Amino acid sequence: MKTGDQWLNCPLVATIDLSAIAHNYAVAQRCAPGRQVFAVVKANAYGHGAREVVTALHDVADGFAVASLEEAAEVRALHGEARILLLQGCFAAQDYLFAAQLGLDVVLHTEVQAQQLLAAQLARPLNVWLKLDSGMHRLGFSAEALREWHARLNGAAQVAELNLLSHFACADERGSEVTELQLERFLDLLDLDFAQRSLANSAAILTIPAAHMDWLRPGIMLYGATPFADLSAAELGVRPAMSLTAQLIACRDIASGEGVGYGGTWRAERASRIGTVSCGYADGYPRHAPSGTPVLINGQRVPLVGRVSMDMLTVDLTDMPSAREGDAVELWGAQLPVDEVAQAAGTIGYELLSKVTARVPRRYRHG
Repeated sequence: MKTGDQWLNCPLVATIDLSAIAHNYAVAQRCAPGRQVFAVVKANAYGHGAREVVTALHDVADGFAVASLEEAAEVRALHGEARILLLQGCFAAQDYLFAAQLGLDVVLHTEVQAQQLLAAQLARPLNVWLKLDSGMHRLGFSAEALREWHARLNGAAQVAELNLLSHFACADERGSEVTELQLERFLDLLDLDFAQRSLANSAAILTIPAAHMDWLRPGIMLYGATPFADLSAAELGVRPAMSLTAQLIACRDIASGEGVGYGGTWRAERASRIGTVSCGYADGYPRHAPSGTPVLINGQRVPLVGRVSMDMLTVDLTDMPSAREGDAVELWGAQLPVDEVAQAAGTIGYELLSKVTARVPRRYRHG
């Protein structure tokens, strides 16, 4: 993927500030001094580019967390020393051989996975993380089953470290009773002998010190978005890493009553000036974003109008008569938080960032 000045004239670019990601990693560290950190880089580092993010954090990150073996192999090729946590674990017996070859930390969340591990003939043992279903009810062992598997795996030839992990369901809802219950269930297992423990995602890192344990797992906060509905990224001290910028490629005047876009779902209530922007749902902008979703042109907010098309979207420029073709457009970024756009579109910043498609060139900078 091309980077740098080769894309200066491209009408749509995702500019990634790698220094912002390093800053946000340091924020996680400051929240829990002395703990180690798995930087979560699954899903192509939430759309920011796993290769570039891992390289930017190469000398500071204690480890990286990924969702698949393919992602793990990519990270290992970039970093020969860091611990790499395979969050969903292996799904076939032979995958444990590859995991051992890569030197991964592997999560176990089902009996089948645990049985396959014990049956594997590995060149070297793996660091294993038993996952507790503490209340999210998505993956993991019950507390009773986890105790049984702890006894079976502790001291097994395939196991180097035996560790404990779980994941919060509602940590983004401050004061949640579910979170308190999950923390209690996790702590109830600490009479068992575990080498390492990990529980805190971004929300817990930022607001639940009791959940910090030995390893942190920051995800969305690394990329400068907030996990909370009531706390902005700026309030949390994290800096946005991605700016998705386009151009105004056409302007036209329409009469009152005229429709805009497919289906003419938005109709002008006055004589209006409409601008066309070089970004659409094939680039990752949400098709379901409603009229009124904010877009920034030359530092001024204007509303999206009409349906988002595959390659374009339209905005109302009636109150911005100075706008001209070629003007810069920020879909989200340093001046327009991705979380605000996501909220207007009825989704979350995680989805918008991770759905920026491969056809959008990434440009990387440091500061």
